Amino acid sequence: MTTPIDLSEHDILAPMVIRNAPPAFLYEEAVTREGAGIVASGAIAIRSGAKTGRSPKDKHVVRDPASEREVWWGSVNHPIDDHTFLLNRQRAVDYLNTRDRIYVCDGFAGWDPSCRVKVRVICARAYHALYMRNMLIRPTAAELERFGSPDYVIYNAGQFPANVLTTQIASRTSIDLSLERREQVILGSEYAGEMKKGVFTLMHWLLPGRGVLSMHCSANEGPGGDVSLFFGLAGTGKTTLSADPARRLIGDDEHGWGDDGVFNIEGGCYAKCIGLSAAKEPEIHAAIRFGTVLENVVYDNLTREVDFESAAITENTRAAYPIEFIDNALVPCVAGHPRHCIFLTCDASGVLPPVSRLSREQAMYHFLSGYTARVAGTEMGVVEPQVTFSTCFSAAFLVRHPAVYARLLAEKLSRHGAQAWLVNTGWTGGAYGQGRRIDLASTRRIIDAIHSGALDRAAVERDPVFGLDAITEVPGVSPKLLVPARAWDDPRHWERAARSLAAKFRENFSQYADQAGADVVAAGPQG
Repeated sequence: MTTPIDLSEHDILAPMVIRNAPPAFLYEEAVTREGAGIVASGAIAIRSGAKTGRSPKDKHVVRDPASEREVWWGSVNHPIDDHTFLLNRQRAVDYLNTRDRIYVCDGFAGWDPSCRVKVRVICARAYHALYMRNMLIRPTAAELERFGSPDYVIYNAGQFPANVLTTQIASRTSIDLSLERREQVILGSEYAGEMKKGVFTLMHWLLPGRGVLSMHCSANEGPGGDVSLFFGLAGTGKTTLSADPARRLIGDDEHGWGDDGVFNIEGGCYAKCIGLSAAKEPEIHAAIRFGTVLENVVYDNLTREVDFESAAITENTRAAYPIEFIDNALVPCVAGHPRHCIFLTCDASGVLPPVSRLSREQAMYHFLSGYTARVAGTEMGVVEPQVTFSTCFSAAFLVRHPAVYARLLAEKLSRHGAQAWLVNTGWTGGAYGQGRRIDLASTRRIIDAIHSGALDRAAVERDPVFGLDAITEVPGVSPKLLVPARAWDDPRHWERAARSLAAKFRENFSQYADQAGADVVAAGPQG
């Protein structure tokens, strides 16, 4: 299957170019050429090579005079110069040109037409093309015909390593973004999530410049048109909690909030599936069918049944599928302004309440703090929860300073009257290794109570350390669970752990205090 598409503008001269192939064709290519297998549900299962998670330390952004003053340089955005970027780009192009065939996926990012970006992915693996076919917004035949030149190009040569002798490149993996050229280069990692997050990083740059808040969150809509946003890092429950049979799914990971409301950036979902079951997560389980890409899962070679409990390859097993595979998805993925903004935190310390109603100032404090735990498998080298502060619940993907996104959120919360909540999906009764993880059924009941309005005026108990208004009554949830000090065997142990965590909050927030203002600083833990 070849196409007449001319890729000379990208310096690609490969003998065969396969553009926007249907899933069945890409299945055949992945099975016969890449060692993929077809599992019992009809999904395709494949390995991503040595890298089974993102490599954030190998992420680079070109330092250019046109944008460098607006980029948030440091531990997230590591600078390289344009010459180094071009060397890596040439290395990727040279590798792609040695292949007997390459794959192109053209699609869109952003369901709002006024914010839509044309994305082109050029890769050497059929699995990567199918993955991005699922994750981008799929063009119609007419849209593909008039697609023209893309706004953003990803050169995925992940099978080929970076050259460590290249100046500014420290490893054989290099994930490079040029804001001016609107290009991403991937070397030394076949993990498909690098492409998805490359698109998101670009949108984190473009959308705020248009007054649109780019958000690492999931979103859904209730029967009455009420919209909820779920902020949080991977593993905190964004995908699971937003896939609600009683509500329509807008998207599971990346959104924009503009003047007309919320819109999904993506055309698909990328769900963690470790421990997945039809009983616990029926919507996601049912979405794993023909067309879905299963990444790094273990399955029986004879029966082809997937062992979703197995972490033999990685904890970060994944399923990538078009959003239409969720039966109650809202397509087109656009909706009105949110009524609820829910901040999900996986508290590895076990001291935060399962649900707290936040003031506007507390919302800004916890948005800028972005406290959670990195969970096993999401990034390379993470094998158990690690306490972290990921500002805006999106630090790994921010391009501009966090204050830019925080100001946009504050403005939109005020203008549209959304209520913010802090929901702990982590541990209770003790820290990781001592307490237990809050069960999904209880968290679902909390979310249902938020949506029903039952918690709008529910009784609260002021947390003595964090100053949070912890909800003390949720239908179907044990009152002992809702107040953390009571869930611990000894309240004094809880208080010591809480004050230890509060000190970390204050230390972390000191970097934002000047720009946040005294009212927001005072909304954090004081004890």
